[in-house]
Amino acid sequence: MGTMSLRLLLWITLITSLGCARGAFSPPDNYLIDCGSSSNVTVDSRAFAADRSSSWSLTTPQDILASTSSNSVSSFPNSALYQTARVFTSASSYSFPIRSPGRHWIRLYFFPFSYQGTDLTTAKFSVTTQNFVLLDNFQVPNSSAPMFKEYSVNITSSNLILTFAPSGDSIAFVNAIEVVSIPDALITDGAQMANPAGAFPGVPTMAMETVYRVNMGGPLITPLNDTLSRRWVPDQSFLLERNLAKSVVSSAPITYQDGGPTPETAPQSVYGTAVEMSTASVSNVNFNVTWEFPVDASYMYFVRFHFCDIVSKNLNQLYFNVYANSWAVARDLELAKVTAQVLASPYIMDFVVGITDGSGKVRISIGPSTDVPGADTNAILNGLEIMKLNNSAGSLAGQTSVSDVVSPGSKKSMGPILGAVFGALAAVIVAVAIFVVFRRQKLAKKHHSKTWGPFSMNGGISHSLGSKFSNGTLTTITSGQHTILSFRFPFVVIQDATNNFDESWVIGVGGFGKVYKGMLKDDTNVAVKRGNPRSQQGLNEFRTEIELLSRLRHRHLVSLIGYCDEQNEMILVYEYMENGTLKSHLYGSDHPILSWKQRLEICIGAARGLHYLHTGQTKAIIHRDVKSANILLDENFLAKVADFGLSKTGPELDQTHVSTAVKGSFGYLDPEYFRRQQLTEKSDVYSFGVVLLEVLCARPVIDPTLPREMVNLAEWAMKWQRKGQLEQIIDSRIAATIRPDSLRKFGETVEKCLADYGVDRPSMGDVLWNLEYVLQLQEVPARDTDLDSVNRIAEIPLRVQIVSNSENAAEEGVENASRNDLSGVSMSRVFSQLVKAEGR
Repeated sequence: MGTMSLRLLLWITLITSLGCARGAFSPPDNYLIDCGSSSNVTVDSRAFAADRSSSWSLTTPQDILASTSSNSVSSFPNSALYQTARVFTSASSYSFPIRSPGRHWIRLYFFPFSYQGTDLTTAKFSVTTQNFVLLDNFQVPNSSAPMFKEYSVNITSSNLILTFAPSGDSIAFVNAIEVVSIPDALITDGAQMANPAGAFPGVPTMAMETVYRVNMGGPLITPLNDTLSRRWVPDQSFLLERNLAKSVVSSAPITYQDGGPTPETAPQSVYGTAVEMSTASVSNVNFNVTWEFPVDASYMYFVRFHFCDIVSKNLNQLYFNVYANSWAVARDLELAKVTAQVLASPYIMDFVVGITDGSGKVRISIGPSTDVPGADTNAILNGLEIMKLNNSAGSLAGQTSVSDVVSPGSKKSMGPILGAVFGALAAVIVAVAIFVVFRRQKLAKKHHSKTWGPFSMNGGISHSLGSKFSNGTLTTITSGQHTILSFRFPFVVIQDATNNFDESWVIGVGGFGKVYKGMLKDDTNVAVKRGNPRSQQGLNEFRTEIELLSRLRHRHLVSLIGYCDEQNEMILVYEYMENGTLKSHLYGSDHPILSWKQRLEICIGAARGLHYLHTGQTKAIIHRDVKSANILLDENFLAKVADFGLSKTGPELDQTHVSTAVKGSFGYLDPEYFRRQQLTEKSDVYSFGVVLLEVLCARPVIDPTLPREMVNLAEWAMKWQRKGQLEQIIDSRIAATIRPDSLRKFGETVEKCLADYGVDRPSMGDVLWNLEYVLQLQEVPARDTDLDSVNRIAEIPLRVQIVSNSENAAEEGVENASRNDLSGVSMSRVFSQLVKAEGR
């Protein structure tokens, strides 16, 4: 009881000591509005003005001020602000003059109540600035509790226009608004990406939404006790194992140093409390303290860590690790080293985190360092902020852009016009549909004995093997020039082929589920991928794989034989690849060593497959999950690209990218795609560049067991490449067999693939050309003069059309597809004319 009383006293001392600190920052712009109110109100020592003022302007067709006498909000913080509201029946805008452009808080208060027959709980609306969507089709989720939204937006113009636009025939409302300047130094351009590691430029220009602001080990901090009027909540509800964490409170003064965090970064009551490891009740002290925060997985998040060593008695004794979503963002962190050997001095780290594992959670962990002898077995964290970053549409609420929000006054007038247009369009569509149905029925009667419909799912025609499958034998059905090679298997056939999914027949496990070796009745070996109902992947990936591979045929793409969707199963049947994955032949198994020539030929085959994906169809197909585990090898070590569940159709001709949520595998992700959520073919090129390094070095792309500078293969290898010493890190088993010129050209190719920006990366066709060149340099050593000539020729923007006619490939089946696919023809004949002196 005495300890608790002392801790409470210390907390009170910390919080009340901030009274003199308030006012350290005086915001140039400070608009506080109690919307719908006719008089001013004071909340947390701040004066909120009545709704109408000459300091700002409001454009709205109707002046609707609502109020309630209900006591239902009296128990909530800032209850005085929720007693009134301004209601909008059509798009309306506040305009705030901005004296000092830069980052500003935009804080919005919502509490729905009933007013003169109008029920605000049904209100649905959007809120935008000139450049960003803050809310889209928003409706207060809990009608019995107020909702507070805080945004941080960089305002570059001389005014801020805040627009409230009702959705459809609904209404919009707001109870209170804050538009307040933020110190310039609060958000700087120094954030790092958690994975893949590297700088994340541009954060100061992005819009943010505060998702969590947490005071580790301390009490609730209200706006009254924060110099920037922020609210910090306790961390207890986010801890996964509370018994592993212990709160620490210090009464010692916090030393804010020049150039470091200030009281505006976080108040003393954040840095004066912390969570540390609680080792009293556990036998094994090698554990992490972990917090878990549910988030929207389709966004990236700015995560700020607040540290202040209030637990150490001496310098250089506390070393610990910090993790974000299981990725180490700091190893062997010793706070005294980054605070000029001063204890109790604040330090912050900024990272950008994406949710690529489908969990919908940000997990933050701290744990002891095991690499520093004699270090304390402890770790601390004082505070944490998690901010959602706007996506490529400039939105914090979906894919709607500002231009998609209805302009003031246009909604009502456009309704009748749009209704007439859509009515006429619907009539035309119905007429066309009737014509098509009758036409198909007529054709079906004429050709019913030999015509098959197009491959489709959900409402289309499934090609069930039925009577075509005799004793478990696959039969290919043809119609005219069409060869249909993917069919629906009965579930009993799959069971029989896999010995009822015998666990000893499992040959792989992935995100979708287990992969079994199977054998059909005609002794055809197949690979059977059975979806796991608990997998993060599901119907979309299943459908994508079927739809893509049913129309793609290429000797360097794994062929889909069929599928099964009976009994709620999602099963895919592929051709069997005897030698498994490229990854398994590089490390982690006892397979024979692949020679450098074999590795290059495998890379060339995979490049051909990816080049076909990018260029062999009307619109490019972007794989999105290129990695060594998705490059399979047949009995002759012919490489084939596999696993198209995450694939995405590329941009239209008049577009440069596809805006989409980030998906892929850690270590292989294109950092530009990760930052901007803008997908192009060059994202596959980046991932393939990482595969090339994996092939060269024969090690995992991410290995947390290695020293920090070696964890990320791409980062580590590029440091050696830029120093011209790539030979220092290649697979020692083949190092002596690689010719220097072959290695040099290979390193240059990889470096171009891993360029920070997609526009600086080569196409897959260019990568393929360069890899063929690398192979020729390995096989035929050339004289220096010959190499100079080749280098000059290689600079010419030559393109080799690997696939001449994708439509023929789709129309005439595998046989004709292979004939039209020129990727099977080695380019060595071309290069022999360049490299061999006697051939020129």
